[in-house]
Amino acid sequence: MSPEDEKLVALARSARARIQADQGAAVRDDTGRSYAGATVELPSLRLTALEVAVAQAVAAGARGLEAAVVVAGHAPELSAVADLGGPGVPVRHCGARGQVLEELTT
Repeated sequence: MSPEDEKLVALARSARARIQADQGAAVRDDTGRSYAGATVELPSLRLTALEVAVAQAVAAGARGLEAAVVVAGHAPELSAVADLGGPGVPVRHCGARGQVLEELTT
């Protein structure tokens, strides 16, 4: 795993740990900037960690994605990543300790 992807794993793990969420996620945009998020579960709003990270990127003006990481939980739904990054974006699903469980692509 590249140092840039290891950074995404660290960001995703930190986002998850910060609020003891089910999942943490991080994405890297097409300019190299990174964004992280954790699962949101409110009575009126439910977002996956990956959706939150993608929303952070969009809110900051990102126009594409290079990579994504999801830590813990079930296999991620990739539609938000595909919406911003298009086809071919690598997404790593990792365990709570950061070990890669599966490698997916949009």
